[in-house]
Amino acid sequence: MPRDLTSLPTTLAGISRLAVARLAGAGIAAAPLLNEVGLTEDMLADHDQRVPSRRQVAFLDRAATALGDDCLGFTLAQEFDPRAMGLLFYVMASSQTLGDATQRIARYSAITNEALVFSIAEGSGLTVTLSYAGLPRHCDRHQAEFCIFGAIRVCRILTGANLVPQHVSIAHHRSGDTSAMSRFAGTKVEFGAETDAFVLQADARERHLVNADPYLNDLLQTYCEAALSSRTTNASPLRVSVENAIAPLLPHGKVRAEVIARQLGLSERTLARRLAEEGLNFSEVLRQLRRDLALRYLNDGDHHVSKVAWLLGFHEVSAFSHAFKQWTGLAPSQMRLGGTPNG
Repeated sequence: MPRDLTSLPTTLAGISRLAVARLAGAGIAAAPLLNEVGLTEDMLADHDQRVPSRRQVAFLDRAATALGDDCLGFTLAQEFDPRAMGLLFYVMASSQTLGDATQRIARYSAITNEALVFSIAEGSGLTVTLSYAGLPRHCDRHQAEFCIFGAIRVCRILTGANLVPQHVSIAHHRSGDTSAMSRFAGTKVEFGAETDAFVLQADARERHLVNADPYLNDLLQTYCEAALSSRTTNASPLRVSVENAIAPLLPHGKVRAEVIARQLGLSERTLARRLAEEGLNFSEVLRQLRRDLALRYLNDGDHHVSKVAWLLGFHEVSAFSHAFKQWTGLAPSQMRLGGTPNG
């Protein structure tokens, strides 16, 4: 029986289990928060059960609010035991070099989370980039931050060296204090970037790993290939791909259908036709994405209304306020005061 497409992509929910443990340590019941997003403690207790990745993202948001930790993903990345990653960690740790280990995460990350796609580029530096498949990037903060900072930490553990990235970038925006993240990385973290990525010095790829074991690595790669082959290929829904291409361009005013089509390897006419097949058009996708982001930014409380307007590609606050009232029936200031949007 085919899986419900609304449940794709799926994850083994390892980050959710870390959040549940932190809630328990703070004396906060996780069950009500899990139930709000369609998860249960029994689901997470089964380490082999896959759940929709969207639900993990939603749960992390609720857990962060309950804990009063707006940087929950970063917090978890600093303290988790990498061995909890299971097969994925061990196939990385037994590799010969860091370059080999990063290639392993790029190939096998779907075993643990189908929504997360790691890619590796080797040039003037060793670049590890995170992208999303089948999951709207603009809905996520905590999972993305866990992955970027967690990956930096894993690289340090594997090599036994305090590797300092040349550059760290995260696609979503933050207006609060991010100095703790910069101190952890050892370099300034750029938010509101076009990509989620970090760049290590070029010679990092040749660093030998402290637990390299070529015989074990060959065996684990066999297991990983078997696990990977059992995963259904997850083609990203077109709407999500369009949204993920639009979001980083909004502040720069470059959001035109022809630009997005080119990024997706399509002609503008083909993009319009394929959206129409899903009952959509480009203008409507852009409008709804701006609305969703506006609600998130205003609810976060970290951004001044003028910055929210800029982040969404409006040149004037008045134009943003007018659009927001059309979308929700409220002025941005009313939303900040706890109003309930229409629709």
